Amino acid sequence: MPLLSKKEIAKLHNFNQEHCISIFIPTHRVGKEVLQEQDALSLKIQLQQVKKKLAKKGLQKKTIDSITAPVQKLIDENLFWRQQSDGLAIFIADHFFQKYTLPINFEAFNYVADAFYLKPLMPLFVGDGAFYLMTLELGNVKLYECTKHRVNEIIIEDLIPESIQESVGYDYEEKSLQFRTQQTGAGQVLYHGQEAATGKRKNEIKKYFRAINEGLKLILNNKNVPLLIASQDYLFDIYKGINTFSNFFNENINGNLKAIDALDVHELAWEKISSTFDQERKDKIARFMEKQGTGKTAIGIVEILPKAFEGKIDTLFCENPEDIFGTYKLENDAIIAAESEENDTTISLMNLAAIKTFLSGGTVYLLDKDDMPNTNSKINALYRY
Repeated sequence: MPLLSKKEIAKLHNFNQEHCISIFIPTHRVGKEVLQEQDALSLKIQLQQVKKKLAKKGLQKKTIDSITAPVQKLIDENLFWRQQSDGLAIFIADHFFQKYTLPINFEAFNYVADAFYLKPLMPLFVGDGAFYLMTLELGNVKLYECTKHRVNEIIIEDLIPESIQESVGYDYEEKSLQFRTQQTGAGQVLYHGQEAATGKRKNEIKKYFRAINEGLKLILNNKNVPLLIASQDYLFDIYKGINTFSNFFNENINGNLKAIDALDVHELAWEKISSTFDQERKDKIARFMEKQGTGKTAIGIVEILPKAFEGKIDTLFCENPEDIFGTYKLENDAIIAAESEENDTTISLMNLAAIKTFLSGGTVYLLDKDDMPNTNSKINALYRY
């Protein structure tokens, strides 16, 4: 599941033309929004607004249509809208077009300036904690290396038994679940073999899981990365009894794995494990509160933006979806804030601060107002020193 890299963010940031266009819309993977082409309509509305902005800047209709032609083509491409994630980011300029289907639920937004608007992409690079996800079925085990926004399968066929028979040997007796037609009093379907996780059968499964556990040591040992299991409850109970990995997540994802694909399992996995990775943000906010008044924090764009250019910011907190527009002269740090982006000379100062912080190795959080360390300002910073 390839996504934007820091290198690509830098490339987009360093691309400059007089009219750089950024468009963000929320999208849907399935459902009536896809069937009714609501996502395509959302992009059409944003494109109409962009065209009006370009016309206001003095561009002729022929030039506007030429620059925005790739977006119009997307709007009319039915298959494209059936292959979406949670959000779509588009960057266009004269003879330049780039689009990204991303797992971020963007607010619908467009921006026209002499550089691209990249702040909404920052959540891709925070709270993106790494973890392993193992889907555990008898005879079908897969391991994935994951973050919040990425899932990549690790090939483990040479490390683990291909089947339970391979690990148990000729004594293994396959017990398949066969459908029983009668119903219980509660209307539940009964299956033969439900007692199969006891006695000899349980010992066979344990032997199989021990072989898997042993085979994965090469990958999982000595790594401070959580291992999350997706399996039926009875299999999870057996596996956690033989697990030897110290960072083993003590809850599983229970369900019929055959009914959903890897991306859907990954989504369930992140819902289960995400709170584990929110501690860093909480620690940064706590540090901001502790360091206030010491010269190691700042609020307000006038103080923060020059420090972003200097690479002094460790963590930047931006109120989302609010913004700060204005002008900035790098040579003398002259900053003039404006009420909106309507003036042709104004740019998003918050976007500029966010990207400069990010490219200098800092962390950028987009937060609701109530979550900001200092709610009296739309932008807060914690300095490195």
